[in-house]
Amino acid sequence: MEQITKQENNAFFKVAEGVWGLTDIFVNVYIVQNKGDNSWVLIDAGLKTAYPKIKKMVTRLFGENARPKAIVLTHGHFDHVGSLKKLAEEWDVPVYAHHLEMAYLTGKSGYPPPDSSVGGGMMAYMADLYSAAPIDLSGRVEEFPGITPDIPFMPEWKYIHTPGHSPGHVSFWREKDKVLIAGDAVVTTKQESAMAVLLQTKIVSGPPKYFTCNWLKAEDSVDQLASLLPNVLASGHGKPMYGKDMQQQLLELAYYFEDKAVPETGRYVMSPAITDSEGIVSVPKETAEPYRVLLTVGAVAGLTALGWALYSKYRMQKSY
Repeated sequence: MEQITKQENNAFFKVAEGVWGLTDIFVNVYIVQNKGDNSWVLIDAGLKTAYPKIKKMVTRLFGENARPKAIVLTHGHFDHVGSLKKLAEEWDVPVYAHHLEMAYLTGKSGYPPPDSSVGGGMMAYMADLYSAAPIDLSGRVEEFPGITPDIPFMPEWKYIHTPGHSPGHVSFWREKDKVLIAGDAVVTTKQESAMAVLLQTKIVSGPPKYFTCNWLKAEDSVDQLASLLPNVLASGHGKPMYGKDMQQQLLELAYYFEDKAVPETGRYVMSPAITDSEGIVSVPKETAEPYRVLLTVGAVAGLTALGWALYSKYRMQKSY
C-alpha cells in the first residue's frame, strides 16, 4: 500500500500517518484510518465525478467491498457533496456535520448565493454557475453529537467550528502530530484562479472568496487555525503543505487577513449573510457591477477552454 500511494501517476496521495487524500478535478477528499482497529472514515465527497475515483482509492487501500464507519463533512457546498448521497446509500453509513450545516443537508435551505464579482480569476467569474442549492439527506445525516468536539469513529481527532465560508463549516485536528484538515476555511492554492487550480500552485490562501458569506467569522476562523501551528495542512483545495514555511504563511494570512484575503468590494464584504439553524435569514443585495453581464458571458466562454483543460486532467486521474 505504501508503494502504491507514492506512485506519481496516482490520483490519491499520502498526507500523514493514516491519512490519504484524493484530488477530484479541483477539490480534495480525505480518508482517515484509525490506528487501533484499522477502521476508517471518508471526509467530504467531492463532485459527482469523484464517485468512481473514491471507490477505486478505497479498493486499493483496503480491498474490495471495504466501507467506512461514516462520512464526515467539513461543509456541504456543491463541490464537497457531489458523490455523497450515492456513497452514503451504497455503503449504508451515517453522515455527520455541524448542526449549523444541517439545513443545507436536509433540503430546508439553500446556501447564500455565490458572488462572482470577487476574486478576480476565472474560477470566481464562473461562480454564478455554481449551485447553492441544498441536498436532502434526511434520515441519513446527523449532527456531531454532544457538546464536546469529539467526532464519531475518529477517536484521535477533534472538530473545530470554523464558520465564515459556510455557517457550519468545520476543520479537523489531530493533536498528537499536529495534522490539520482545514476544509475551505484555509486553502493551499489560489482557488479563484483557474491557472493556479490547474497547476496546483502551493500558497496558503484564505477561503475561496466567491462562496465566503461572512468575512468577520472567516477571519476569526483563520486566527484560530493559525494559533494551532500545524505541522501538516491539508485543505479542500490545493496540495498538502508542511513545516515552517507553511506555518509562516498561515500566520501571515491571519495577521494580514484583510489585505491578503478579503476582497475590496463584494456582496458580503460590508454586510454578511444572516443565517441560523434553519438556514438563510437574509442576504445583502447583490453588488451592482456595470460589467457583470460581460463577466458572466466571458466566464461562459472561458468555461469551454477551462472545461477541456479540467476534463483532460480528469481523464488522466481516471486512468490511474
